[in-house]
Amino acid sequence: ESPLVEGLLWVGTDDGNVWLTRDGGKKWTLLNDRIVGNPGHWVSRVLASALDPGTAYVAYTGYRSDDFRPYVYKTTDYGQTWTSLAAGLPAGPVNVIREDRRQPRLLFAGTDFGVYATLDGGSAWTRLETGMPTQPVHDLLIHPRDSDLVVATHGRGLFIADIGPLEELTPEVLAKDAQFTSTAFGKVT
Repeated sequence: ESPLVEGLLWVGTDDGNVWLTRDGGKKWTLLNDRIVGNPGHWVSRVLASALDPGTAYVAYTGYRSDDFRPYVYKTTDYGQTWTSLAAGLPAGPVNVIREDRRQPRLLFAGTDFGVYATLDGGSAWTRLETGMPTQPVHDLLIHPRDSDLVVATHGRGLFIADIGPLEELTPEVLAKDAQFTSTAFGKVT
């Protein structure tokens, strides 16, 4: 359910369907035909944006069908149109997608090979390699108070990374020659 609008529900199923209801489930709309390049695979995650009610993200995993390409899509118009965000992600299943609550262009993808981040809304992805082993990531949570990314792996491991500096890397900051962030020297308490 959308954290912004009661009754706005996004649903993904293991047979590849993506559904939307804006009236609490009275009427459902199947969105499959609107997702260009929809593989019809298991929907591994649907995420309703916490920043905009018309925005949602969908990730598919095709490993059950021997399809190891990444599939991640975004809509900003309640599912009428979708954009692929998979360019730059390595071949492999995407298990989870997470949007930062402070920086809308900062996204994280949990794949079978680790965690990837993008600062530009999905055009370019970078693997987070700060002590995180190469293993399947099945869930991601961003702590609302501490700006920590909590990573849950298939190996029942849990990793926590401070993403405060990433949240401060807005397009304006990235355009500057140099910038100190408030977390450059550790968290201030």
